[in-house]
Amino acid sequence: MVTTSRADYNHLYWPLRTMAACEDIDLRIIAMGPHLSPEFGNTAREMEAQGLTIDSRIECLLSSDTDVGMAKTIGVATLGLADCLGRMRPDLMLLIADRYEFLAPASVGLALRIPMAHIEGGEISEGAIDDAVRNALTKMSHVHFTSTATARERVIGMGEEAWRVHHAGAPSLDHLRRSVLPSREALEAKLGLDLSRPTALVTCHPTTIPLDTTREAAAVFSALENSQLQKVFCYPNADAGSRAIIERARGLAARDAGARVVVNLPAVEYWGLLRAVSVLVGNSSSGIMEAASFGIPAVNIGIRQRGREHGANVLNVPAEVGAISGAMAKAMEPEFRASLRGMQNPYGDGQASEKIVEILRTVPLGEELLLKRHLRG
Repeated sequence: MVTTSRADYNHLYWPLRTMAACEDIDLRIIAMGPHLSPEFGNTAREMEAQGLTIDSRIECLLSSDTDVGMAKTIGVATLGLADCLGRMRPDLMLLIADRYEFLAPASVGLALRIPMAHIEGGEISEGAIDDAVRNALTKMSHVHFTSTATARERVIGMGEEAWRVHHAGAPSLDHLRRSVLPSREALEAKLGLDLSRPTALVTCHPTTIPLDTTREAAAVFSALENSQLQKVFCYPNADAGSRAIIERARGLAARDAGARVVVNLPAVEYWGLLRAVSVLVGNSSSGIMEAASFGIPAVNIGIRQRGREHGANVLNVPAEVGAISGAMAKAMEPEFRASLRGMQNPYGDGQASEKIVEILRTVPLGEELLLKRHLRG
């Protein structure tokens, strides 16, 4: 299994724990990229503190804030993974979602004839290169676990054989069923905020399709600066433009006593905070995939998640100050919040890990799995 950062590890935690508990699975973990970077929290140490063993570390993340740095990271990762996977030769390699770094293990796996399983294919996020990465990983993989029924049909529509494509749900939701989330009091002590006051959790990532990956950020931060909400900023992904967004968050927090910036929150603390806040603001998939399970409003800004399947909690707005401010006000309206009580999350019920691992234990390996038939729609 390959993991690159908190972005995917938070989703992979329970599949990993479930596999580690199976005597007939020899789990090997490869950590790479931001996991090994002090700038992004050195989250590999978090994995080890939680009892997981990292079998190989691939240093590949350039200390850069450009698209050229992203491209070179893929190349450096490919070189390291060629040696690593050439020695390891796993029966099956598990990848997830849409981070650009995963193009490296997928390419190496293809050359080494290693069957690949992919989680969270078939989704849409038109405003980021993630969309193309996700589709590429889908076509390079041999077993698929989708988060929604619609996503499963979309993967089959790409020509994948139906027996390979399984609707499992989003594994990140397993935290909400299986993990012990921290109390509000514990989170308040860590953040130094009174979370009984209206609070926004802010997750703003670079938008990787435009040449200016931070062009939408100015409107986001202007709207937030004008807001009376408390604010907790989480670091963006390690994409081109991330440092500019981090500096904006730090600058706002320096001027606002009710704002905090956190480099990295362990998964259970992040979900616990999501449960405790009033609204999620930004362009993160967590507003779409996980916030629905708590009935928390999510103001989804700009083009990054455009086309993504979502529940009634999501308020889609352009990256314009007035539109963002209006959506934040609507998110706080008692009538709107009441309408979300008991809502169903289209991404599942928190039982994805068991489904994924059971199929991985029984899927045929070797040439039978590698030899794909292309089915035309």
